[in-house]
Amino acid sequence: MSFPIDDINRLIRERRSVFPKQYDPNTSVDEAVIKQVLENATWAPSHGNLQPWKFVVFTGDGRQKLAEFQSELYKTEAGDNCKPATYEGLRANPLKAAAVIALCLKRDPNKKFPEIEEIAAVSAAVQNMYLTVTAYGLGGYWTTGGVTYKESAKSFFGLGPDDTLMGFFYIGAVAAPSPAKERAPLEEKIEWVR
Repeated sequence: MSFPIDDINRLIRERRSVFPKQYDPNTSVDEAVIKQVLENATWAPSHGNLQPWKFVVFTGDGRQKLAEFQSELYKTEAGDNCKPATYEGLRANPLKAAAVIALCLKRDPNKKFPEIEEIAAVSAAVQNMYLTVTAYGLGGYWTTGGVTYKESAKSFFGLGPDDTLMGFFYIGAVAAPSPAKERAPLEEKIEWVR
């Protein structure tokens, strides 16, 4: 097999995090495209082919359910430390996207491999999602804000005590693109042993 390497290089280099405020909230994304994004995610490598990912997709009115759940859970758990701007952001951001996908790690019950390897597999799946939305000309954003690390949030996403909510992947039509950010010279990040 061979692929046009210039196109692959360009796709990788043009991948950006596109934040919810940069989306056109009035433009939907076809469900078939979202399914393709998730299908490509499932082709990520995973040790022992465990495929530890689970995706909970919020579209249409489901985005409102997510917004209400996460903002109210934040408010309850923050108590006197609740910040109105954070609360409002948690209520508003899901509605700016065409879809929000909860990124879940379903831990192997046999724990054959260290958890870090399952985390890496889900992370690789997210990179596939990023590349796919970029290929479609859409925006994508992986956030670990909000309720991501709250134990009390797990049941909402169908997760057990050993599972992990790894954040949310937003997808939307881009109204304002993100600029490229500089990368450190490769020479600073590589060591050759010959």
